[in-house]
Amino acid sequence: MTIWHWVRHGPTHEKTFVGWRDVPADLSDHDQIARLSAHLPDDALLISSDLQRCTATADVLEHGDRRRLPHRADLREIHFGIWDGMHFKDIAARDPELSRAYWETPGDVVAPEGESWNQTAARVNAAVDTMNAAHPQAEIIAVAHFGVILTQVQRALGVTPYKAMSHKIDNLSVTTMVHEVGAWRVDTINHLP
Repeated sequence: MTIWHWVRHGPTHEKTFVGWRDVPADLSDHDQIARLSAHLPDDALLISSDLQRCTATADVLEHGDRRRLPHRADLREIHFGIWDGMHFKDIAARDPELSRAYWETPGDVVAPEGESWNQTAARVNAAVDTMNAAHPQAEIIAVAHFGVILTQVQRALGVTPYKAMSHKIDNLSVTTMVHEVGAWRVDTINHLP
């Protein structure tokens, strides 16, 4: 049984789309980070996306009993392509039909020069499957992004991308899922310690 503790990175305070753009996280709320760290298992593997908002969040959760694994580019956020760094209203003005379809019928709709929900999910699922095979009896703390976590919520619950996107995933929240013998179970979604 592999237990995944998905942690969304610290807040970026960005008001635009942030996908693969590498922006820092605000990790100044030391009390919240202490509560988060205390909530997570001590004897766990610790991985993160390779983007600095995740690596820095993982850094503050690292201590002697948690074994840090290399950062993973395959745990990056959805690639929004040319929309990355744009405000939603500007995206809607530039690509009205495409942007509407991207959020209302997620799946195979691709952001310009980016990726679709299904492409993101396939990338993240492959990374998770590799980790499950390599660490079948581990607890894993994975510091990642909103979209990445929701792809795993979708997978574990067996719901549509649209339904998965209805879940809120706050910064520094924990979403816990269990993988055992090819089956998934969701224990918590968006828990704020």
